[in-house]
Amino acid sequence: MTTTFDRAAARGSAELLREKRLELSALTIPSGRGWAPLGSQVTECLVKQPTTIGEVIAMLVTMQRILDELPPSPANNRVSAFNELYLKITRRVDSALVDGVNSPEFLERLDVEFARRYFAAIDLWNNDNEDTPDVWEVLFKRAGDVEMTRLTAAMLGVNAHINHDLALALIATWVDLGAPTDDIIHPDYLLVNEIFYQEIPPLRRGFSDRWQLELDEFVGPLDDWSQRMLVTMTRARAWDQARRLWLLRHDSDDFEQARRTMDRAASLLAEWAIAGDRILSEAGDVIDGGRDLLRRLFRRDDDRGPAAHIGPGAAD
Repeated sequence: MTTTFDRAAARGSAELLREKRLELSALTIPSGRGWAPLGSQVTECLVKQPTTIGEVIAMLVTMQRILDELPPSPANNRVSAFNELYLKITRRVDSALVDGVNSPEFLERLDVEFARRYFAAIDLWNNDNEDTPDVWEVLFKRAGDVEMTRLTAAMLGVNAHINHDLALALIATWVDLGAPTDDIIHPDYLLVNEIFYQEIPPLRRGFSDRWQLELDEFVGPLDDWSQRMLVTMTRARAWDQARRLWLLRHDSDDFEQARRTMDRAASLLAEWAIAGDRILSEAGDVIDGGRDLLRRLFRRDDDRGPAAHIGPGAAD
């Protein structure tokens, strides 16, 4: 089967997406990048690629310890928020391999390839390598940005992992095990959706600040439903992207250009998410400030007591 791919059009799209992203954010990359002051520990953690899901979990545990010690303060590094979520999901996938899947070999191999992309991005950033995918750069360069909520940081990691890494992990898995020709492995792929459905709501609430929790309570189950739909659509899209990229696997130039375009699109989506987070956070701050002001005013009024309301001559 032959396929046509317009590399020039893809390159033009990638450049346009990058320009639009930079219009949203002029935040520069920190000097030296890396994971200072624990860069050597990150290097040690990543010295060996994982080959089993157990090794993936062990590396994520080590990475969590490192990230939780990084600036700006213990457990406040924004990348640690995503790593925490990712570790939780991976442990659930590991449990699912015991039973209930058609092909444990496929699901474990996909999980390993998936994790390798995340670890590779961390390693590239640690080594000040400009080949760090743009979509991961968006999160990594904000690792110490406490103005960005931990919830948004976790979602940026999910965006990078699903909208960029997942299609590449699927291709690497198919190279090893063969491309799917029936419906045996796709239900196993969809099983991860169910894990996301169960784990995302409590994790989301755990990452939320007061304003986000109040908004979550206000909309009721709508947030959970919308995130279920988002997981369903993005993971379905990743599968479709992988099927299209699979046709380009023998042409490294076309494949890389298609990957870059996919990366730039996901990074623009990430910047939109950050802009939305800023707007909601500022609105929440205004509302919280208004509430605090009213509380202080009423408290001051109460402290003055009933006599404060008695006008001149009232005691006559």
